[in-house]
Amino acid sequence: MTVTYGPEHLALQQEHDSRGLAELWQQKLIHGELTPEEQAFIASRDMFFLATVDGEGKPTVSYKGGPVGFVRVLDAVTLAFPGYDGNGMFLSAGNIATTHSVGMLFIDFETPHRLRVQGEAEVVRDGELVASFPGAAYALRVRVTDAFVNCARYIHRYRRVETSRHVPQASGEQPLAEWKRIDWVQPHLPSRDRDPAAAAGELTMEEYGAKTAACDT
Repeated sequence: MTVTYGPEHLALQQEHDSRGLAELWQQKLIHGELTPEEQAFIASRDMFFLATVDGEGKPTVSYKGGPVGFVRVLDAVTLAFPGYDGNGMFLSAGNIATTHSVGMLFIDFETPHRLRVQGEAEVVRDGELVASFPGAAYALRVRVTDAFVNCARYIHRYRRVETSRHVPQASGEQPLAEWKRIDWVQPHLPSRDRDPAAAAGELTMEEYGAKTAACDT
């Protein structure tokens, strides 16, 4: 377990009379290995939120989605998930390559239920792990340091309507993202995307906005 309380945590706990609770959770709730129930919960998810920090301590949070089970439990202290085609900024992956620290939030909006996982991650650029995820450009492997279930009382309930059509198929194929058709974006696309984007035809920003208002991008 690596979750610790600094002076500001302690001051707020004291101010709100929660010092005893905070110590209790630290001792009884937070643990360093995923339980069988937690492993099964992660394997049942098709999305999670990923938090990372850069070399200056600046955070970013990203939504990650895929098919059910796209986050794999390799063992009680190791997770892996694919890095799919994105916007080319590599904010999360770049942060992981720099500081390695991650926070992962898994939520079931129907039950509801949520699980928080913190750990040290690495970017895996090639090899069997990457190849095992259809459509992945790279993979992320996480060594779990802390896991704990959070109270679900503030989770809004809803049922998922459908899986995004952009989730890679078993073959690894996925449709072209519409934003890659924007006229001022196309000249800056990676070489692999230029011909498909040109073939699909250019869009002005206004045309792109109209399309995205009507359908999945």
